[in-house]
Amino acid sequence: MSRLFLACLLAIFPVVSMKSPIFGPEEVTSVEGRSVSIKCYYPPTSVNRHTRKYWCRQGAQGRCTTLISSEGYVSDDYVGRANLTNFPESGTFVVDISRLTHKDSGRYKCGLGISSRGLNFDVSLEVSQDPAQASHAHVYTVDLGRTVTINCPFTRANSEKRKSLCRKTIQDCFQVVDSTGYVSNSYKDRAHISILGTNTLVFSVVINRVKLSDAGMYVCQAGDDAKADKINIDLQVLEPEPELVYGDLRSSVTFDCSLGPEVANVPKFLCQKKNGGACNVVINTLGKKAQDFQGRIVSVPKDNGVFSVHITSLRKEDAGRYVCGAQPEGEPQDGWPVQAWQLFVNEETAIPASPSVVKGVRGGSVTVSCPYNPKDANSAKYWCHWEEAQNGRCPRLVESRGLIKEQYEGRLALLTEPGNGTYTVILNQLTDQDTGFYWCVTDGDTRWISTVELKVVQGEPSLKVPKNVTAWLGEPLKLSCHFPCKFYSFEKYWCKWSNRGCSALPTQNDGPSQAFVSCDQNSQVVSLNLDTVTKEDEGWYWCGVKEGPRYGETAAVYVAVESRVKGSQGAKQVKAAPAGAAIQSRAGEIQNKALLDPSFFAKESVKDAAGGPGAPADPGRPTGYSGSSKALVSTLVPLALVLVAGVVAIGVVRARHRKNVDRISIRSYRTDISMSDFENSRDFEGRDNMGASPEAQETSLGGKDEFATTTEDTVESKEPKKAKRSSKEEADEAFTTFLLQAKNLASAATQNGPTEA
Repeated sequence: MSRLFLACLLAIFPVVSMKSPIFGPEEVTSVEGRSVSIKCYYPPTSVNRHTRKYWCRQGAQGRCTTLISSEGYVSDDYVGRANLTNFPESGTFVVDISRLTHKDSGRYKCGLGISSRGLNFDVSLEVSQDPAQASHAHVYTVDLGRTVTINCPFTRANSEKRKSLCRKTIQDCFQVVDSTGYVSNSYKDRAHISILGTNTLVFSVVINRVKLSDAGMYVCQAGDDAKADKINIDLQVLEPEPELVYGDLRSSVTFDCSLGPEVANVPKFLCQKKNGGACNVVINTLGKKAQDFQGRIVSVPKDNGVFSVHITSLRKEDAGRYVCGAQPEGEPQDGWPVQAWQLFVNEETAIPASPSVVKGVRGGSVTVSCPYNPKDANSAKYWCHWEEAQNGRCPRLVESRGLIKEQYEGRLALLTEPGNGTYTVILNQLTDQDTGFYWCVTDGDTRWISTVELKVVQGEPSLKVPKNVTAWLGEPLKLSCHFPCKFYSFEKYWCKWSNRGCSALPTQNDGPSQAFVSCDQNSQVVSLNLDTVTKEDEGWYWCGVKEGPRYGETAAVYVAVESRVKGSQGAKQVKAAPAGAAIQSRAGEIQNKALLDPSFFAKESVKDAAGGPGAPADPGRPTGYSGSSKALVSTLVPLALVLVAGVVAIGVVRARHRKNVDRISIRSYRTDISMSDFENSRDFEGRDNMGASPEAQETSLGGKDEFATTTEDTVESKEPKKAKRSSKEEADEAFTTFLLQAKNLASAATQNGPTEA
């Protein structure tokens, strides 16, 4: 049982595991005495180019007998009339057979290696008898859709009689056209009789746009009686022999349709015919394109009416017969010239598989891997946008040599990485207008042209960067890019964009990002630091991710470099300074000066009263600032006086309170109010200790030891005592003096201030 199963498995395995990559014509027809040329294709690998090629005939038992091979063998039946030629550079070999006979009809194989290996293709050859030899008729051959002229000689006796052409059937001969003007409906607008002159003993029948149905036997006749001149005509309409086209899976093929100058201005089409069915239009010059070929087909008009069609990203279902034709409506129709191809798609391909569709979110990015023949590493590379409205025209958007379309600057880059048969295209800042089909093209092997469809979908970009940044000339700049957790293990980078790619820049990792709350433990911030910004630093910067040699998502930010204007900067700083800070600073200054010099307010009053147009400018003030300075002083001084009054009042209350507290040493008390300590307070701008308790002031001035208190009377000096006023009396007198000075200064400010303000 196991042996039977194994035998069945071995019998089935070759059929299901491998499809022969050898390809040739399925059917070849000819007539006796003529020749045929049969072309067979094979994958142009190093082994296949040098292995044995053969042509063999299949027998009744399935055995295939070699008739001719590339190693020089020729069978006796083929000696002198057959040869086999190998073309290794194109992966083809051709078998030519001449002087055909009816015995040459049969089933053949063209193949590589040995006939039992399976690397072969079945070909049917049919040789028929020449009908002209059997009927002694004049043979006219014409290509489908072309024009044929049939010449009919006659004798002078019938020169004035009716001339005609009829088509023979089994029982009768139906009239096609005659010299009286009659034309059969089947030939209307296509056939007419031409007589060059009365002295010419020949008339001609011209049939235009010959159809396959026009083939057959005709009778050319001059006269209607028994003495009429008759000639048998054999009209043979040749359907174009399909040219073999060999393409690898995912590769590209080109059909060059050359139908002649007579139809140069007639709309063209290319249709596909499968399994003997109708020929469905794939593309035409009127704008029609089949859905299955959207985004991967283009038609290009050339000189002399040549119509070229290029199909990329070949699929298995693309195999079959293709017909190119010219017809006013761009549709297949009998009677118009055509050209045919038989396309074979080899599934054993060297072109790597790549995604046919890429998706990106609005504002995000996509990365496309473009294959190319590794032998074309130094060739120019391109990326173009397929346009449906322009018969699939594909204008270039970016080139590896530096050309880039203006509207794609800063958002499109072509990178030669990772190399070795693949280059990378990155497009970011996606919009809905970016949706469509794109082609990867090189100047090298056109078979490697590929297509990808770009779809823009709903969503948020994964990478977070500022959209636009202003950098200041000569100052440092830091650009931060936030990466979500899904890119935790990826390589992160910053680069500066140019029309030749994106040059990598050094970066630093700033740790976890706060932009992605769902996975802070894995998200990161990667920053680009510029120590000193120059004008050359202006432009587009990208941050992105890589996984090995493959590029991932990117985000773009534009950096504009500007220089700061010193004058405007200073004015902005003055304007922006808080009024409270200025008042506080001025009040502290006035307080310190008032405590040091009791006559300070009187002097300031004299200064302000003397200020005017003729007063000398303060050298410490900025130029052009004297007027505004006086207005500022007029406003700030009353406020400062109020603050100082509050400070003095607090001092009086504190002094009265001290009388009820245990007395400290006279040395400590004097230290507390000594002028040298006021000098120290000036060093602190008169503000640091405002509102502080006397104890705190003593701590900063005298230290801990000076706080030792005693219930004993303080030892006084033996020198004669002078009358002293109590601290309360001194404070009352100082406060009275202060109020008088404040009143005078406030009166002066009231008189002068509003006018200056």
